[in-house]
Amino acid sequence: MEAIILQILNGLDKGSAYALIALGLTLIFGTLGVVNFAHGALFMIGAFCAVTLSRILTLSHTIIDETKTDFLGNPAKVEVPYVHDIFGVATGDAIIDWAVPLSILFAVPVMMAVGYIMERGLIKHFYTRPHADQILVTFGLAIVLQEVIKYFYGANPIPTPAPQAFTGSFDFGAALGFDPNLIIYPYWRIIYFVFAAVIIGAVFAFLQYTTFGMVVRAGMADRETVGLLGINIDRRFTIMFGLAAAVAGLAGVMYTPINSPNYHMGMDFLVLSFVVVVVGGMGSLPGAVLAGFMLGILESFASMREVLAILPGLNQIIIYLVAILILLTRPRGLMGRKGVMED
Repeated sequence: MEAIILQILNGLDKGSAYALIALGLTLIFGTLGVVNFAHGALFMIGAFCAVTLSRILTLSHTIIDETKTDFLGNPAKVEVPYVHDIFGVATGDAIIDWAVPLSILFAVPVMMAVGYIMERGLIKHFYTRPHADQILVTFGLAIVLQEVIKYFYGANPIPTPAPQAFTGSFDFGAALGFDPNLIIYPYWRIIYFVFAAVIIGAVFAFLQYTTFGMVVRAGMADRETVGLLGINIDRRFTIMFGLAAAVAGLAGVMYTPINSPNYHMGMDFLVLSFVVVVVGGMGSLPGAVLAGFMLGILESFASMREVLAILPGLNQIIIYLVAILILLTRPRGLMGRKGVMED
């Protein structure tokens, strides 16, 4: 039982990333009808927003500390972060320690701007083009963005730790009545799942209960009629592209303590996220979220030692096998709509 609970927790953790990226992908496809293969790059850029803010907060200058000496007996040179000068040592250390959560505030406007520039500068020219053209141009854009990140940040992963308060693990076993230390799970992975649930809930609430969201949903269902009512639906869809980029970026920001950012992390998640979207049903937001968590849990169970001893490598292909089975029985996916990508 403890092994099952642990794998479910692992699946929810991984499924959170899949669901957030797939949610952004589906928002873009549902509003603009664009198959955006650059969406994984937005996840990567969000992760490097956290790296960038961490580096900014640790910028320092050199002072001479008369209370310390080097190996020659001379007064030692000490690097002092600028945040110490501005906020004091205690507050400055706390700000540096909480760099990843603070990166959320930094990443939202950056990702909104990146999404706006991407949509207005390139993708708007491909609205009426075939989906194959959209895939080619956005995949090329993803490669360009990946190489830009590689040029400025290097090819090696960059460790970006979580705050010290969340570096430990929670004893789920003791909380559920099992023996202590049977089910130990990192705090930050729990936080990531809760964070993903909040973002997903916020997106659905925004679309369901705000006037802006209602107009967007109406435009997704019948863009021409909404336009005839005098509503500039194109502007609203551009804003939704920026919001989808922000969702992907926030997913990347909070994932940095789990997987150290590297230039190819966007591509690593992109293909799996598209599989999630297809399994959930193209254009279906609930389907994307449901498929994300479902496939994350299945992948987690397929990674168990007992399973791999019988079927080596199953964890590498389980998502694709499930996708094949679902699409054979439900060609539109779990919650897909009739007529979407069927022309």
